Amino acid sequence: MTQPTDIRRPSGPLRTALQLAEAGVPVLPLRKGKIPFGNCPSCVRLSYARLACGGRPNMLTAGPCHCPTVCHAWAAATTDTTVLTSPAWAWAWRQAVAVAYHPAGVGLTVVDLDNAAAVAWARQSLPATRTVPTTRGEHWIYQGTMQSANAVRPGVDIKSSMSYARWLGPGTGTMTALPPAVLALVEKEETTPSRPGVVSSVPGRAEWDRTVATGCRHTERFVRTGLERGRALVRARTDSGAGSQAFGVAQFLASRHAQCPGPCGLELIGQQIIDAAVSVGVPEAYAARAVANGFHTALGRAA
Repeated sequence: MTQPTDIRRPSGPLRTALQLAEAGVPVLPLRKGKIPFGNCPSCVRLSYARLACGGRPNMLTAGPCHCPTVCHAWAAATTDTTVLTSPAWAWAWRQAVAVAYHPAGVGLTVVDLDNAAAVAWARQSLPATRTVPTTRGEHWIYQGTMQSANAVRPGVDIKSSMSYARWLGPGTGTMTALPPAVLALVEKEETTPSRPGVVSSVPGRAEWDRTVATGCRHTERFVRTGLERGRALVRARTDSGAGSQAFGVAQFLASRHAQCPGPCGLELIGQQIIDAAVSVGVPEAYAARAVANGFHTALGRAA
């Protein structure tokens, strides 16, 4: 006799998330585009300095989060299985396409190698450690935490504190201690801040094109024109307000894709908005939060 199916039994991303959380790894759901869900409605209307709940422990502003639903983008990561399985989070898991984790929350740093050239560089320049294959490259995982930073060299991002990494499996190899060579990548980045008003492209950064937007209903010209106009608005705010402008541009551009079946390559559009904000002096972590929240506000739960 066939046993009845338990419809409450978690499956897919939620099942993976619960397994990781029970092992002590802070996890969160990722939506279409493999990006976090952003702030909840109670927090999205407020500035980052006075969020409704005070911020999660993983955030720059310490304190427990009292928001019942998914909030604070990557900082929603939690090991609390009661929270993960709560009715307030159910809508997010229904839309989730993947699971992410907070590397620093479990004492790790991920060197995200985005292409074959970056992997070749790492094999020559960094000590061997545990590796996880990705779609285009590899994640190299080290024991120890540090500041996160994007584009520290062509095709290389550092994901540790105040960041998230997509869970792609446990990987292979022996994990080793975070080496000085990785720490030096961010130290070098900090000594060469962007000059206000200077616009430069980031070497090795993937840009939006039609190949990543197979489900977009808009023409390539329409998307590129909107993106360039939006980036120009952000770069024009050389004195102040570039972060808020990035939020507005992300919100507007994402709203154009609300009715698309997807994928539309919004993660690449978002990164180009972030790069524009960083080029006029906005801290990258702040710019990333502004863009993520802009997307969340425009697309909400229907995305």
